[in-house]
Amino acid sequence: MTQENALKLFKCLSDASRLNIVQALSQGEMYTELLAERLELTPSTVSFHMKKLEDAGLVTSRKEQYYTVYSLDREILNKTLAEVTASEKEQIDEQLKREEEYRRKVIKAFFDHERLRSIPVQRKKKLICYEKIAELFEKGKVYEEKELSEIIAGVHEDYCTIRRDMISEGILSREGGKYVRLR
Repeated sequence: MTQENALKLFKCLSDASRLNIVQALSQGEMYTELLAERLELTPSTVSFHMKKLEDAGLVTSRKEQYYTVYSLDREILNKTLAEVTASEKEQIDEQLKREEEYRRKVIKAFFDHERLRSIPVQRKKKLICYEKIAELFEKGKVYEEKELSEIIAGVHEDYCTIRRDMISEGILSREGGKYVRLR
């Protein structure tokens, strides 16, 4: 199910009258006038809500002589919340593409070649910059404080702040005077 369809479904179910209609239809197929009578609504109100339910894919309809008979789409109702909210692969790929584009823009804005112009104030941008700096360190390799500080100082003069922030963000770990890149 696409994110757009999931949103339609949840918006549709956020109305008490539509929830009552879904509950009534769970007992079996019904036509507008019967639903209106059972739920104490006008037929035009029921028709309005049925259009919303059909647009969300919860209800199907068919003509039977003079009446429109409505029934629930059991396939959608039988889906778990996890299935309804799961993103499709294309949406995930698109989101990853947007995130990577944002990352490139942040790096371009804050780095002049390999030098950090300034430490961003916004945490999200700061993390991107720190992750870029972390690429200078091998994962799992133990660094002495002096060696680590020299590498960071090559990127920005305030190596103490960057080192401390990278530890607090879980990018680096420190034990004694030894540092290890975690991610």
